[in-house]
Amino acid sequence: MAATGRDGNGWTQSVAGGVARSVDRRDGAPDADDSIQIGIAVDIPEPWGGMLTRRRAEAGDPQVVPAHVTLLGPTEIPVRALPAVEAHLARVAATHLPFTLHLRGTGTFRPVTQVVFVAVAAGISECELLAAAINAAPELHREARFPYHPHVTVAQDVPPEVLDKVYEDLADFSALFEVEAFTLFSHSGATRWQPRRDFRLGG
Repeated sequence: MAATGRDGNGWTQSVAGGVARSVDRRDGAPDADDSIQIGIAVDIPEPWGGMLTRRRAEAGDPQVVPAHVTLLGPTEIPVRALPAVEAHLARVAATHLPFTLHLRGTGTFRPVTQVVFVAVAAGISECELLAAAINAAPELHREARFPYHPHVTVAQDVPPEVLDKVYEDLADFSALFEVEAFTLFSHSGATRWQPRRDFRLGG
């Protein structure tokens, strides 16, 4: 998550590392032989996170999720690999310091993909370093379809005129905040993406 610790009393580290938030369940905990989808992202704090999430929903985007900057896109891993992945993420977080993220203006990936996003104006290299370190784990390494480009998606796979309107409406958007942690999300098919664990930067 961005901004400050959630409980106001600091962060409590677990054995695996990070701060537990919720556990993804399908009528109970998944078996060790099952697989699970995970993703890793920086949450956008309020009031900007809610604003961007609502704007994406208003555009009719069927994939609307809370506003975020992706560090690792949806990746399927065995459930049994979760402890090793969480330990790796704790090590990554401990070796990277908090940083300032500045979101400003809009951009698009068209015509390659039908996406409009809010651009990252400062904090790009920090996001790139985090993403590369996260992806270095054998369980998480995958060949990327496109070069990593930190951004906040605000419309995707909606009609061109809607993409144009979102692009124009958020052209003057600006938000500046401190990133103090990133979040591991998961889902197992029957639920939406759930925040699973937060990892505080700088240990």
